[in-house]
Amino acid sequence: MTEEARARTGERPKTGPALSVVGPGEGETIVLGTTRMRVLEDGSHTEHRLAIAESVLAPHTQGPPQHRHGRHDEGFYVLSGTVRFTVGEEEYEATAGTLVMVPPGVPHTFANPTDLPAVMLSTFTPDLYVQYFRDLQEVLAGGRPLTPQASIDAMSRYATEPATHLA
Repeated sequence: MTEEARARTGERPKTGPALSVVGPGEGETIVLGTTRMRVLEDGSHTEHRLAIAESVLAPHTQGPPQHRHGRHDEGFYVLSGTVRFTVGEEEYEATAGTLVMVPPGVPHTFANPTDLPAVMLSTFTPDLYVQYFRDLQEVLAGGRPLTPQASIDAMSRYATEPATHLA
């Protein structure tokens, strides 16, 4: 509807979430061992439909154990370096420019097996999983070790479970 038509009918424009702009170096930083994550969108500006994070994996970083999400899709776009994705029993070497989309229920993990850092952009739809990373950071900040059981406990709060038969 045009502004003129709105003025005649008295209809007000719909309001929604505010525009979000996150500049270089901005955003929430979460550090989990050798991985540094920058949360670009935690879902608060997308009505919780989408979250986006940039992750830097140091050389020779092992990712999480294989796991599957029950309620969200996870996307990974490799910006630089090489990330090895293991999906079930298949491995994929993803270099810059590669997109990996993991739907709910598909077991997966990732790692940086190289001598160089790798950077990837991750999406979570809906935004459910960002809080998982915050929970893990709290474990470390509390002086507790990030044990496999601590990770499993956190995963379970976000409709995620380890793919134990593939561990």
